[in-house]
Amino acid sequence: MKPFIPMSEFADRRRRLMEQMAPDSIAIVAAAPERTRNRDVLHPFRQDSDFQYLTGFGESDAVLALIPGREHGESVLFCKERNPEKELWDGFLAGPEGAIERFGLDDAFPIADIDEILPGMIEGRSRVYYPLGKDQAFDTQVMDWIHIIRSKVRSGAQPPGEFVALEHMLHDLRLYKSANEIKAMARAGEISAQAHCNAMVRARQGGHEYNLEATLIHTFMEHGARSTAYPSIVGGGTNGCILHYIENSAPLAEGDLVLIDAGCELECYASDITRTFPVSGRFSEPQRALYEVVLAAQYAAIDAVRPGNHWNHPHEAALRALTQGLVDLGLINLSLDDALAQEAYRPFFMHRTGHWLGLDVHDVGDYKVGGAWRVLEPGMALTVEPGLYIAPGNTEVNEQWRGIGIRIEDDVVVTKDGCRVLSDGVPKEISEIEALMAS
Repeated sequence: MKPFIPMSEFADRRRRLMEQMAPDSIAIVAAAPERTRNRDVLHPFRQDSDFQYLTGFGESDAVLALIPGREHGESVLFCKERNPEKELWDGFLAGPEGAIERFGLDDAFPIADIDEILPGMIEGRSRVYYPLGKDQAFDTQVMDWIHIIRSKVRSGAQPPGEFVALEHMLHDLRLYKSANEIKAMARAGEISAQAHCNAMVRARQGGHEYNLEATLIHTFMEHGARSTAYPSIVGGGTNGCILHYIENSAPLAEGDLVLIDAGCELECYASDITRTFPVSGRFSEPQRALYEVVLAAQYAAIDAVRPGNHWNHPHEAALRALTQGLVDLGLINLSLDDALAQEAYRPFFMHRTGHWLGLDVHDVGDYKVGGAWRVLEPGMALTVEPGLYIAPGNTEVNEQWRGIGIRIEDDVVVTKDGCRVLSDGVPKEISEIEALMAS
């Protein structure tokens, strides 16, 4: 299948980043390292998101240098050389030639030569843009290069005068999704929505939480998404009240709800969907009542995702709807305004209503600018995920509510005149869920 992001877009991202850099500067970005799982077994490799955003290059042991105004090419990649013997064991390598021909880099060198070549590219540059503190081992290597340059000052070498955090500029670029990025995220949302639908149907057979997790993973891979975007949460019964529950080993019990928070990753772009549904296929009256409160809160929050509103508007809308529902059901014995002022909702709703979404499931980008909530603009992608969690040990509420955990989450992108829900392929109305599970 043709990739969603063409090589020309990666080149455009590098160009836009360099336009914001000082003319006599250099930016250095390293690929993710391979990580050992145990003994001689490696974890599946996943590229560093910043490196992926700028190159689309899916190998470890690589370093990108962006050098505005460099005569022989501004985008330089250091990567592993071709090695037929190694490739026989571990798969194809692009090599420096492939980095230029297939990935559109201006220049490329073997990674083995980086200690000899890159210090000379840094020398004479007044500013180095670099994510200091992200990788301690690579930090040490970069500092060694600086020490090499400083040791030659008497011979006329000019070390850089300052280091500048690269993240602010780069992550602001990543915050605004292109049309191609939105297509990739929409497809990831479609695949994940189908996986949730399949898990709902599978739940009627009973079994364990891991049976539903297996259904999710099978659907992801069946449609070309080779990995999850994060560890899947499949919480039956009271486990749905544990926000980051990932054990997924308990039996599914008739009469319980199941909370599934799961999404696939496609070309490194994440989806993130949560649905809550009954194992039996039918909501009980207490489950139904709480579910309708959460659903109303999610609709209110999604309606607040539009250009000109700020980041906190959806959260405020959800919070008001959730608190009103808790007051109406008698779980909070205060007026709405008093309940909000006293944060009486916190025992039942203790997290934010969403987060940025993109190459990382909790994607980069500032939530506040100059101390004020960031204004939503077209191209920003976020989740909307209100919930209610009635702890099984909460003796302050009637027993019928205890142990019920509900969250409803969708992926949303801001458009010119409102927003678009990328994950609407999985039902969330009670009647739709019950109809699907009965089919």
